[in-house]
Amino acid sequence: MRHPRAALAAAWLATRALMLWLLAHDSLPLLGGGNVAREVWRLYHHWYGVLAHGAFPVHDTLWQYPPGAGPLLLSPGLLPGLTYFQAFVALTLATDAVVAVALTRAGTRPGRTLLGAAVWVGGLPLLLHVPLARYDVQVTALAVLSLLTSTRSTRVCGALAALGALVKVWPVLVLTGLPKGRATRSAWTSAAVTGTTALALLATLFDHPFAFLRQQGGRGVQIESFGGTALALARHAGWPGQVRYQYGALEYTGPYVSTVAHVSLALTVVALALVLLWRARARRWNEATPYDAALAAVLLFTVTSRVISPQYMIWLVGLAAVCLTSRHTTQRPVAALVLAATAVSAVVYPVLYGEVANATWTGCALMVVRNGLLGTAAVLSFTRVWRSTTAPRVSPAPHRVTPPAPAVPDRLLH
Repeated sequence: MRHPRAALAAAWLATRALMLWLLAHDSLPLLGGGNVAREVWRLYHHWYGVLAHGAFPVHDTLWQYPPGAGPLLLSPGLLPGLTYFQAFVALTLATDAVVAVALTRAGTRPGRTLLGAAVWVGGLPLLLHVPLARYDVQVTALAVLSLLTSTRSTRVCGALAALGALVKVWPVLVLTGLPKGRATRSAWTSAAVTGTTALALLATLFDHPFAFLRQQGGRGVQIESFGGTALALARHAGWPGQVRYQYGALEYTGPYVSTVAHVSLALTVVALALVLLWRARARRWNEATPYDAALAAVLLFTVTSRVISPQYMIWLVGLAAVCLTSRHTTQRPVAALVLAATAVSAVVYPVLYGEVANATWTGCALMVVRNGLLGTAAVLSFTRVWRSTTAPRVSPAPHRVTPPAPAVPDRLLH
């Protein structure tokens, strides 16, 4: 096992050096013209100043995150001698390394594989330098560690999922695939206690902890979502809508946009119903089922979202990596689709984001391909989880014993 682990370490060092180089040259037009890094040194740093005074950005329409994001955005202040930007990137790289080590350790256990670690090490750089300038790596780390600890301590699993949900809501979905009974009760109880305690602490330390709800509720249809792709194609058919920067993203405005947004929300409810139906119907679990179900659930909620930012792919790469640590996973083809969608996402943003924003045929084609891959991955993932856990167990055919032939008297043989 030493050589594969050494190869993974070397690959991590090489790819992360490349990502840092790309981040240092972020001002190049094909790398975003400075927009990728600006998220940290301007927006995050601004929020840091507000949070340092004990309040959440109550009047900032760009603040759309649960209160757990506050301590995370304050964490770069723990590294003296560095600028906010440098400290943020350093902490993101450290978290990335923790995920890689955790997946490697999980992959070296009996019956496991290092393929999951390889997916994380090689899959994250497909997004170029974007992961280093967003805090989704930290959120994904909490979800990944929650899943990897589920076989050893469901209490720790639930606590980590709750902390992740306080930063960005989606990590709570990793608990949907835990086996029925004691494991599920223990994890959800731990999650409830941890989440309530942490939320109470944050509400004590900061003013306006629920300010994000107003901004989140006002969000529209981002150009990279499924609804945004439909509206982009509609522009070529004469739809008069326009793209506007609001709520921290490029969104469509115009006739029928609110209808598209409501359809997306309705589909999210349908996704929740499907997950609950699966829980009710599931009968069989193996070690990979919690991993597979988590990926399926997050995929369903991603494709039905009004917003599919490029950093959402970090979540999916991390969960796909966890699935592939187990030889029993059903998600290998899904992971391949996720990696393909991740590569296309890097072309969408930052390389050709102007094409997408202007809804050119090139931009529309990119979004159709990326979202087509994600949609296919979501359907395939859920279908494979459903079939592997709800299909009746096939019992082997009973062995039929042939009775011995009746004895024939000797006198009849002569």
